[in-house]
Amino acid sequence: MASHLLILIALLPAGTLGDVSTVKDLAVLEGRSVTIPCHYEPQYSRNVKYWCRGSMHSFCSNLARTDTAPATDSKVSITDHPAQQVFTVTMSDLQEGDSDRYWCGVEVGNMWRADDVASVYITVTHGMAVVSSMVSGEEGGSVTVQCLYGSKHRKSVKSWCRSGDWGSCVVADSNGSADRSRVQLSDDGVGELTVTVQRLESGDAGWYWCTAGQQQVSVHITVTPPSATQRTVTTSLPLMTSLPEEPPVLRTSAPPTRDVQKDSEGPNSLGHVFEIPILICMSVLLLAIVVMVPWKMWSHCQKRRKRLDITDETEQALTLSRPCSDSKSDQTKAAVIFFNSSPQQVQMF
Repeated sequence: MASHLLILIALLPAGTLGDVSTVKDLAVLEGRSVTIPCHYEPQYSRNVKYWCRGSMHSFCSNLARTDTAPATDSKVSITDHPAQQVFTVTMSDLQEGDSDRYWCGVEVGNMWRADDVASVYITVTHGMAVVSSMVSGEEGGSVTVQCLYGSKHRKSVKSWCRSGDWGSCVVADSNGSADRSRVQLSDDGVGELTVTVQRLESGDAGWYWCTAGQQQVSVHITVTPPSATQRTVTTSLPLMTSLPEEPPVLRTSAPPTRDVQKDSEGPNSLGHVFEIPILICMSVLLLAIVVMVPWKMWSHCQKRRKRLDITDETEQALTLSRPCSDSKSDQTKAAVIFFNSSPQQVQMF
């Protein structure tokens, strides 16, 4: 019964056993290296980790283990990082024959439970690839394209061409370099061709081919307008670090017309500044005159009327004080009063 259970567990798909995970399937160029991370749970920090090859985990062949030192000629190395809960496997100088399924495994050490594992399928090709098939740069700037090729093309001719225009191809020389106009090529001879396009123009946008022998891979370049910061820096004046000891003197046979015009306009502009307050003051003064003149005339009339009223009252008082008699004897006894010009002298007869 136990043997049947172990067979059933061995036939389960990768990833269903739970506590180990890794990357998805990979495609690698021939002659290149690849590093695969294998993540595990904290309880496995002290367990043995391994890397094996085979279509089924139960029958896979161990290539590297953390409890065994690797062979000197081995192309596979394994390193455990317990603090990060991950172990990494590096495979170098891959060939087409290395294409297969590989397994990240953690030994559980229990016959009743299978090891925790996760698988990844690695495909090794001899063609070409690029780090990024879509690159962009600002107008006036530059872009860099990294073209990768397999080991079979290390001696092949490398070139950079615009799609649809084979006459535009820039070919690397025997040293793996080229410098034509604004395009530079640099081949490291191991598996990477670097293409740099400088002083980008709007017309540089489009599709290009990166080639190695008969292999080629397409790349698209996008050219964007220069940023506002770049335009500002380009048009700005140089920064002065010190001031001149004496201001520059303009020597000319006649004063500049523009300066004379500005000087002549100075008083007028100053007059415009005081024109409104003066108008306000004049308006207030005129209003005061209009109000004060009638008031003065009215006040003068009032005083004159009072004097006339006093005179009338005096005359009326004198009239009332005169004795009234019809007989002649009374008239002879009447007193005659004369008023001199001075109000204080009165004579009676």
